[in-house]
Amino acid sequence: MKIALFLPCYVDQFYPQVGVATLQLLQKLGCDVDFPLSQTCCGQPMANAGFEHLTQGCNDNFVRAFSGYDYVVAPSGSCVLHIKEHLHSTENEAEALRLRHCVYELSEFLTDILKVESLPARFPHRVGMHVSCHGQRGLKLSQMSELNAPGFSKPGALLAMVEGLELIELDRKDECCGFGGTFCVSEEAVSVKMGNDRIADHLRHGAEYIIGGDVSCLMHFEGLLRRQGSTVKVLHLAEILNSE
Repeated sequence: MKIALFLPCYVDQFYPQVGVATLQLLQKLGCDVDFPLSQTCCGQPMANAGFEHLTQGCNDNFVRAFSGYDYVVAPSGSCVLHIKEHLHSTENEAEALRLRHCVYELSEFLTDILKVESLPARFPHRVGMHVSCHGQRGLKLSQMSELNAPGFSKPGALLAMVEGLELIELDRKDECCGFGGTFCVSEEAVSVKMGNDRIADHLRHGAEYIIGGDVSCLMHFEGLLRRQGSTVKVLHLAEILNSE
């Protein structure tokens, strides 16, 4: 398989260790991974702000950068969902449509494509898992609590393979953190209240770490935790699965 690693802007700029952990994890699992250096923003911020018509340059660049790969894997559900639903190309629309079906969020790739059954990871701590809205309701990475249907969680199944890890139960396990991209700027007070409510749920159940599949949500939590003077840390799912 020809696999390419796609790293969203905020991972590249603020949390590069998440990109490194993702690459190392995939390599541990036997994948041969490339990192196309010409990749840039996927265009999601502009599209979310109502300017999708200005994202064509990002779209065409994405298609050029990742053309020919069997799979494109990213440690970000929001960017993956954007590509799946909005990627078009003025240069090679056929390849753009193919890539929309070849891009995967990390936990989705590990469970659905690699079908991982064991991991050489160890993390002896109590952790709370935050499942981001786009991952849950867009990519169907876990069951939504409002549905009367059997529960499942792709990130949860992977965490169950980590030696020593204790995954806590939350009262409202699929509630939004309040980040929402530009929402946290336009509705700051509401965003902060929602984030503090989610943090309080984790703290009530004794979480030492809050983990998730999207650095955007974790970045929101991290800022709020720092302002609270909390010792609770945030980590991306890839960092946990890559731990030794």
